[in-house]
Amino acid sequence: MSHLVYACLMAVDREHVLRSAADLLTRKSTATMDEVAKAAGISRATLHRQFAGRDALVRALEELGIRECEAALDAARLEAGTANEAVRRLVSEIEPAARLLAFLYTENQLFEGDAQHEGWARLDARIAALFRRGQESGEFRIDLSPAWLTEALYGLMASGAWAVLDGRVAAKDFSYMTVELLLGGALRREES
Repeated sequence: MSHLVYACLMAVDREHVLRSAADLLTRKSTATMDEVAKAAGISRATLHRQFAGRDALVRALEELGIRECEAALDAARLEAGTANEAVRRLVSEIEPAARLLAFLYTENQLFEGDAQHEGWARLDARIAALFRRGQESGEFRIDLSPAWLTEALYGLMASGAWAVLDGRVAAKDFSYMTVELLLGGALRREES
């Protein structure tokens, strides 16, 4: 087998393992490495060859989550149309990654100290810029900082993903309910 074919097979296997791990861990955040291996259809030894432990697996899932979010931000065309419309597109585009984001959102070690992945800062900056644009255009309230609106968006997406996962909210309602609650609080209202 050529090195290129072997490398491609390893990449496909790694992607499969990551997707399987993401699916399991979003449903059961306390799943063991044995359970992750079983969900991926591989042995624990094979899993450990790819990921030295849970921390390495979570860091790889973080990379996947950041990549998916950046792709969603690109697809949402944040600079096009009104900020209100861009937020709606963003939530719709990011919805497929919401469960993974909900899991990552609870993994405190990802956000502690100097080891925080720079991808989160890139995401935060792009989303905050969208909210700032909405404030500058008069669409969004100016008494709520862009950083707070960004955190609120993450929190609502994570809560929505858990509610869908638990069957308390229909999957088809995720985007609508997330956007309506966020924008219902963020939109500037005429003072009486």
